[in-house]
Amino acid sequence: MTSFNIARLIFLSTLAFGFSFLLTPLLTNFLYKHKLGKRIRNNGSTPVFSLLHAHKEGTPTMGGILIWFTVLCFSLFFYLASLWFPGSWLAPFNFLSRPETLLPLGVLIASALIGLVDDWLDVRGLGTKGGGGLKLRHRLLIYLAIALIGALWFYYKLDWTVFHVPFLGSFEIGWWYIPVFVLVIVATSFSVNETDGLDGLAGGTLMIAYGAFGLIAFSLGRYDLAVFCGVIMGALLSFLWFNVPPARFYLGDTGSMSLGVTLGVIALLTNSALLLIPIGFVFVMESLSVIIQMLSKKIWKKKVFRSSPIHHHFQAVGWSEAKIVMRFWLIAGVFSAIGLMVFILDKNW
Repeated sequence: MTSFNIARLIFLSTLAFGFSFLLTPLLTNFLYKHKLGKRIRNNGSTPVFSLLHAHKEGTPTMGGILIWFTVLCFSLFFYLASLWFPGSWLAPFNFLSRPETLLPLGVLIASALIGLVDDWLDVRGLGTKGGGGLKLRHRLLIYLAIALIGALWFYYKLDWTVFHVPFLGSFEIGWWYIPVFVLVIVATSFSVNETDGLDGLAGGTLMIAYGAFGLIAFSLGRYDLAVFCGVIMGALLSFLWFNVPPARFYLGDTGSMSLGVTLGVIALLTNSALLLIPIGFVFVMESLSVIIQMLSKKIWKKKVFRSSPIHHHFQAVGWSEAKIVMRFWLIAGVFSAIGLMVFILDKNW
């Protein structure tokens, strides 16, 4: 059984890569044709960012469609195949199940559609003053709403009230699980969204994080969830093929928002939310740099970084975009390995 699940994971991940790879020219042609390109704000509030990214004006966003559309197609196709042709060879490849993947798929699509609206507002110059889509507080409210729905699902539908702390054990926290769940989802989605700022940066770090949690899910016997992560990885790999500098298109909020929320849900489903800190270390670093910058400007009226998130700071001091992305990938890989090491040691503690 384990051998088949390994084969199923590899097969569907590879198939997802091929499917999304063939889909990409259709998507990019549509985005270019309808001029759904990124707008670089130049209203004086972010002078360093505007200067560094002026050349990216007009590059299509909404590339995240490639990821969630692939996952949705694969989930529905193999699920319907298992219903309509239960005796066929396709049926065992179904990975859509209520206890493991229904909620991650639901939040992936719901948050992706919200992110799609935000991207559309951005490319049309609507939303915040001077364009740029939804305001930060509006995004946080949306993250909060999605997280609250997920928290209530966990608490009432799955009767989930246990939170695990590595090496200390699992703790019954009752209704406190709801605010903890919300905090994890909001923090993860915000952090991933902030990371999406350089060609290939968010895509590569997300692929590493989903790979780590896919391994965790597989080791826990949650094979459908592991396959779900694998399909996302396959689609992300295809996205990266076209997103490495110079990017053909960008992930956009429809990608970063949905993948961030879903990553948080998967971490909670595997009862390993605290492992988001090492596995998602780059995301943590990015969001902390934004928070530090905001607090410093508000309290001391000066900036700690030349620009935030921190990847823009390194750009401002002279690092090339490719150097930043590759080094952040390396950091993500090392810290994901540390997270997996903690998981293995904790499991055998």
